[in-house]
Formats: sequence, structure tokens, C-alpha cells
Amino acid sequence: MSDNKQELQVAALENGTVIDHIPSDKLFSVVSLLNLPSMQNNITIGFNLKSKKLGKKGIIKIADKFFTDEEINRIAVVAPNIRLNIIRNYEVAEKREVTLPDALKAIVKCSNPKCITNNEPMETLFHVVDKQQCTIRCHYCEKEQTREAIKLL
Repeated sequence: MSDNKQELQVAALENGTVIDHIPSDKLFSVVSLLNLPSMQNNITIGFNLKSKKLGKKGIIKIADKFFTDEEINRIAVVAPNIRLNIIRNYEVAEKREVTLPDALKAIVKCSNPKCITNNEPMETLFHVVDKQQCTIRCHYCEKEQTREAIKLL
């Protein structure tokens, strides 16, 4: 390796998922949301890596794991605009830009203590009002919340 060239040396992934462009300050929230510490899969986590787009970013590589839409929607709440790369036979089979869906079902807790979802055994439902700012509105009580106030279930 030359003096002015640095490389990240990580084993290639045969099959699995690479979650890229995670804002560094959200990396460990994503690790927690996906419950990665309980997985037995081979997992590589990169923290504070250089990024032209973000300045610093995080990346997670998980062998032999493909996420459901529900799991990805949970990530989108805390870390929007991440990139998901699905790897099959050492090749990128699919690239997806992850954004907030139009609705969040059973993912977010309503911040209104009087909301029916906090007082009855029922799933929450939120409509996304603004995907850029992550503003959501409760379907039942119409209370709006922004990303900073969101509590995940």
C-alpha cells in the first residue's frame, strides 16, 4: 500500500445485505433497531467512514440476511435515505434507496397520552406528512410528531 492511499480491508460478501450511507450519529440506533447483537450471522460494521455525500457515514454488512419491508421501514424512521445493496454470489443483485413509506403501522408510539393507541390494545398507524423532515400524523388522534420526538415501539 502506498503512503497516500488508504483502503478499508473487509472480506467480500457472498450473500447478504449491505446497508450504506447511514449517518454516523445514527449507526448504533440502526444496529439496535435491527437487533444485530442477537444475530449469529457474520456482521461487519464501519463507523465514521469518509463520505462525499455525508461527510462521515456508517456501513453495515450482514452475511446471509435479507430484510423484510417492515424492518427497513423501522430504519427509515431514524436514518432516511440510506442505500440497501442486496448481494448474491458476490455481485450486487439489487440496489434500493430507502425512504419513508406513506404510512407507518405498528412502528411508532403516539406521543399523545390520551390517544386510543396508548389506552387500548391496538396497533398504531401514522401517515407521513413530510418525508424530508419526517413529520408524521397519528391516524387516530391526528397528533403530529417530528423525527426528534418519535419513539419506536
